Amino acid sequence: MKKRVNPVALEIKSMILKSGYTQSEVVDMMSADYGWSGSPSNFSRKLNEGTLRYEEALELAKALGYEIRWEKVRGAND
Repeated sequence: MKKRVNPVALEIKSMILKSGYTQSEVVDMMSADYGWSGSPSNFSRKLNEGTLRYEEALELAKALGYEIRWEKVRGAND
């Protein structure tokens, strides 16, 4: 059985690398700043299973120096 690729997990992992961090460094930072579990395997599992909460995604983005925005798509429900 082929493993399904989670595009959100790939995007988050890419942003971590672009920000100059490893996943372990991010987990340590998030543990200290936001009380996340200090386990890199828990973080990796959340990414791969698609169970990262929206609040966690917002915190992660902020820690990496980004923000998540909602933008209206042109032509959608106008």
